[in-house]
Amino acid sequence: QVHLVESGGGLVQAGGSLRLSCAASGSTSSVSAMAWYRQAGGNQREVVAVMNIRSNERHDINYADSVKGRFTISRDNAGSTVYLLMNSLKPEDTAVYYCYAIRNGLNYWGKGTLVTVSS
Repeated sequence: QVHLVESGGGLVQAGGSLRLSCAASGSTSSVSAMAWYRQAGGNQREVVAVMNIRSNERHDINYADSVKGRFTISRDNAGSTVYLLMNSLKPEDTAVYYCYAIRNGLNYWGKGTLVTVSS
């Protein structure tokens, strides 16, 4: 089991920044990828950033087109926390942001943290 807890959401004005954190615990060894998703209103959950974890620390990272150049996913040295630094936030970034991990073919989700960007 992998337990994920997000934090760092809140209310921010357009153009501002927030950093989300995802604390992972439990059986975190062999986690092959971690990601951030978001879901706004009645929309489907969409991927924001994905980190495919490599043992040499040269992780393969991909971003949704809508956040490229503004958001950065990173991981601490211990591998227990994943971050999402969000700059130049826009009202359309308003959503519940979820942390995701996959380990041995099983998917794990956090409960989400709300980000609200005011215009």
